[in-house]
Amino acid sequence: MTNQLYVGVHQDKNNGLTHLGRMVRDAWVFGILAESETCAGWSGEQMQNLYEKVHAAWEPYAHIPSRLPEDLQQCHTRIYGEAIATAKKQGWSAELEDDD
Repeated sequence: MTNQLYVGVHQDKNNGLTHLGRMVRDAWVFGILAESETCAGWSGEQMQNLYEKVHAAWEPYAHIPSRLPEDLQQCHTRIYGEAIATAKKQGWSAELEDDD
């Protein structure tokens, strides 16, 4: 069995607007990872450990961005705004497809 490695948030599908990519971006928001860390080459175990940290960081805010303190809200808005803008330039659309 081959151990799959994460490609990194910027090489991920739709500029990382995926479950794993959002997790990396959330880690940036909460300061768990530096924004320069894309997690490229990370193993499933490393990503699972990151998931657990990010999940715990979201818990006090019920996993809702509008409940974040203002500084984290601003960081979240900036990080996700940049990701969405880049993904749109690359042809991504937020519209749901028939199979979504």
